[in-house]
Amino acid sequence: MTSTEQGRTLLPIARASIARALGRSHVASEEAPWLQTNGACFVTLTQQGELRGCIGSLEARRPLLADVKANALAAAFHDPRFSPLEAHELDRTEIEVSLLSAMQEMPCSTESDALSQLQPGIDGVLMEFGRHRGTFLPQVWAQLPSARDFLMHLKRKAGLPHDFWAQDIRLYRYNVNKWTESDISREVSESPVPQA
Repeated sequence: MTSTEQGRTLLPIARASIARALGRSHVASEEAPWLQTNGACFVTLTQQGELRGCIGSLEARRPLLADVKANALAAAFHDPRFSPLEAHELDRTEIEVSLLSAMQEMPCSTESDALSQLQPGIDGVLMEFGRHRGTFLPQVWAQLPSARDFLMHLKRKAGLPHDFWAQDIRLYRYNVNKWTESDISREVSESPVPQA
């Protein structure tokens, strides 16, 4: 199973889940055995490059098939930052699915220690402090390429002041494999046609 094949399977499942909830039909195969293994993913919706919804799971606690479906519906209809997606928006909405690796703790006692460990463009990061929790997918580095800015905005997302630091902050890193519908379409259109 190649990464592209995974994307070609997961993206239609996400779109079909949203389409069905809006009373529209969309065909997606759910037969691949690896969909029954536990997995954690995020589903991101965009319209003309602007975020329209993003919800996901940080830990693999249910079969990937169920996780993709649930997160697609949540991104479309339950992201508190946006009104629920309407049927007329579906055709102009692009879907991205990010499949997360397992979390790895980043031991750090100071903020400068944390900053020195971050890998811009690579790391997704989860921050926890008491009841405060926030995460950024690796894709966020495109908007926040500086490790300092990335961490500062992550603290804000977790509900903490941007200049806050405490020794018992917990940071975890993870990687993603991600696929967007436009990338998969481009790969398909650029594939060489087999010669008879």
